[in-house]
Amino acid sequence: MTIREILNEATRELEVAEMETARLDAEVLLAFCLKCERLEFLKNPDLKINKNKLSQYTKLVERRLKYEPVAYITGRKEFWSFTLEVNKDVLIPRPDTEIIVEEALAVGKDIIAPRIADIGTGSGAIALALAKELPGAEITATDISAAALKIAKKNARNLKLEKNIEFLQGDLFAPVKGLFDIIVSNPPYISTAEYEALPHGVKDFEPQIALLAGQTGVEFYEKLIYQSKNHLKKDGWLLMEIGAPQAEKICTIMQECAFFENIDVRRDYAGHDRVIKGRKI
Repeated sequence: MTIREILNEATRELEVAEMETARLDAEVLLAFCLKCERLEFLKNPDLKINKNKLSQYTKLVERRLKYEPVAYITGRKEFWSFTLEVNKDVLIPRPDTEIIVEEALAVGKDIIAPRIADIGTGSGAIALALAKELPGAEITATDISAAALKIAKKNARNLKLEKNIEFLQGDLFAPVKGLFDIIVSNPPYISTAEYEALPHGVKDFEPQIALLAGQTGVEFYEKLIYQSKNHLKKDGWLLMEIGAPQAEKICTIMQECAFFENIDVRRDYAGHDRVIKGRKI
C-alpha cells in the first residue's frame, strides 16, 4: 500500500469513530511508526510501505480507535518550545496551559533570581518552561505522585534543566520550605459530576488524581489560596489555571480570604477564562 492509501484508510476509520482530528492523528501515528517527520512522507504520497511497518501502523491506529490519546501512544507531547515525554502517570499538557507560563513570565520579568514553586507539576511542563525562560530562577516543583515526578525528572534531564529545578514529593505545600516570589499551579479542577461526563480519551486514560477535584471542582483552589499565604513573599504572586466556568467562584474565594490584591483573570486564545492571578498584600 502507498502512503496515500494508508492515510486515507486510517482517516476514514478514525472519522467513523468520531475522532475530531482524524487526519492529523493518522499522520502523527504514521510519522511515529516510520520514525520520520510528517513532511517527509507527505511529499512522497506514492511511496509504498512494507508489510512489517504496515502491521505496526495498523496496531497503533487500533489503539487510537479505542480512544487512547495519541500522546500516550507515541509517548511524547509538544509544549512551549520543546517535546516532553508523557505516559499514563501524568496529565497530557494542553496548549492552553502555556497561558500560565506567559503570565508567570510577565509578573517575574523584573524579579532578579525569583523563587518559584510549581505545585502539582505532573510532567513538569510549567516548571520546565519557566526554567528555560528564566535561567536564574530557583524553582521547586512538587507532586503527590512519585510516578509523575519520575517523568518530570526525566524530562528535566532530557532538556538539560535538571540543575534548575528541585523536585519534591508531597501534597500541595507539604514538602516545600521558605517563601516564594511566584507560585504557579494547574491543579485538579473537575467536579465529580463533570468527571463522569468526560470524553473516553480523558476519563479512561488520563490519571484521575490529576483531574478529579471533588464535589464542587474548587476544593484544591481553596487549599491553594489559603495555604499560599504562608509560602508567598509580600507582593508575591499566585497564579492558577482554572476551568472556564470557575472564574467568578475562585475570584470570590481570593477576595474573601483578604490577603490578595490585583486579582485578575486571563483568557486563553479561544476566549475562555484560563488563569487567575493575585498578588499577596
